[in-house]
Amino acid sequence: MRLLRHLRALGGIETHLVISPAGAVSLHHELGLKRGEVERLADRAYRPAAIWAEIASGSFATDGMVVAPCSARTLAGVAHGLSDTLIARAADVCLKERRRLVLLLRETPLDLAHIRNMEAVTLMGGIVMPPVPAFYNRPESVEALVDATLARVLDLLGLDGTALAPRWSGLGEGPGPSPAGDAAAMR
Repeated sequence: MRLLRHLRALGGIETHLVISPAGAVSLHHELGLKRGEVERLADRAYRPAAIWAEIASGSFATDGMVVAPCSARTLAGVAHGLSDTLIARAADVCLKERRRLVLLLRETPLDLAHIRNMEAVTLMGGIVMPPVPAFYNRPESVEALVDATLARVLDLLGLDGTALAPRWSGLGEGPGPSPAGDAAAMR
């Protein structure tokens, strides 16, 4: 939902939306929203079974696709070229047409099937980006954490995400890493 709002604010970007049945349940449970409320944020919205939609064809030019959040089921479908839903088919089109495909995998911990599916999608040219929160910008809210992830997504799509979160500028002459490194956290 926030990605759609940010894309609209950038202007000049046409958005197409597919919400899976599980996605609709998550929207209601996590945000108290109904499918139609989010669909209104997109220029076009489709049902997941509408595999005849224009986004299911390589002849329909797009700049890319984001699956957010991406379930392990959708990841597997994309990794194995299963085009049984519009989401999986549109993702397959992005891969075959060499367009940007960003999957925000929402699963943890990962099992071997997840890892192999992420590898397969990556080898096909997709980008698997679990929405891992970044704390180096010292976010003050959940929205700021989400926006930092969305800034990275916008960057991956070739759009400027700096309005959402500043880029890392280094520590300058600040303190270096601990001599013990990450192992210190394990003790």
